[in-house]
Amino acid sequence: MIDFRYHLVSLIAVFLAIALGLVIGATQLSGPLLDNLQGQVTSLQEDKRALETQTQDLQAQADTSNAFESAVAPALVQGTLTDRSVLLVLASEDVTTDTVEEVTALVTEAGGTVSGQITVQPEYSDPASEPGLQSYVTGPGRPTGVQLPETDDTGQLVGALLAQVLMIPADPAAPAPDTAAVSTVFAGLSALEVLSQDSDAVTPADVAVVLTAGAPDAEEAADRTDSLVDLVTALDAAGSGAVVAGDGESAGETGLVGVVRADPQVSAAVSTVDNVTSPAGQISTVLALGREGEGTSGKYGTGEDTQPVPPVPAAVP
Repeated sequence: MIDFRYHLVSLIAVFLAIALGLVIGATQLSGPLLDNLQGQVTSLQEDKRALETQTQDLQAQADTSNAFESAVAPALVQGTLTDRSVLLVLASEDVTTDTVEEVTALVTEAGGTVSGQITVQPEYSDPASEPGLQSYVTGPGRPTGVQLPETDDTGQLVGALLAQVLMIPADPAAPAPDTAAVSTVFAGLSALEVLSQDSDAVTPADVAVVLTAGAPDAEEAADRTDSLVDLVTALDAAGSGAVVAGDGESAGETGLVGVVRADPQVSAAVSTVDNVTSPAGQISTVLALGREGEGTSGKYGTGEDTQPVPPVPAAVP
């Protein structure tokens, strides 16, 4: 029978072997192992510095490109919006002040005038606002003479109402909107907190540019974009055209630009721009407004199946 002393000696021998192995491994292998790890760290540091240099070079190129585009923008858009009025519609809280100011300035450089600026509040596309909007649009408070479509879709009804008071018909023989109706509609919709007036005055315009940014979550995308698409479609049909201009994110599947592009019928009538935060996108927006007035729509920017910019009109001799 094996006694306890045998077990004790065996355990001591095992632990001594383990300890000896650790000592030998630490002394014999630590050098090559540490050298290998140090080499990997050095390589990663060099890669990091190379990427930082590349990023700085690319940023410098982008800054130079933006500066050039800003410099040539007035010459490219000159005369494309002569005697045309433009309505600015902000369809997202994420649209920056810089973008609004730059587009406004370029519209002026193109010979156009901004007839007013409005903001569509998040409540406009909130399903919870539908009862109040439906009641106002179909009630006695709306201006006389407004012809609403035969539908119970709130987005289409409100879009039609706004379009008829904010847009000048492309047909010269058609009656111009009553400017007093603009105040009436804004009073009603402002009371419902779905719309706000950003400029001192808003008068009917020939064309509209709808500025957007970002994209709603997939769960609420349909509710948030469908009514905006209805508004864009109505503005386009009531006047001489509309352009939806946003950033890259807005061109995604749930963004307003992306939703417009995904609908063949809407995208055939309404122009879209997916890089309005850049000088190139602002140029595209203004040129697209001019082409909308001529009955031509397109997709412009950096996204798939887009043109970089609309064709630049030939200079008048």
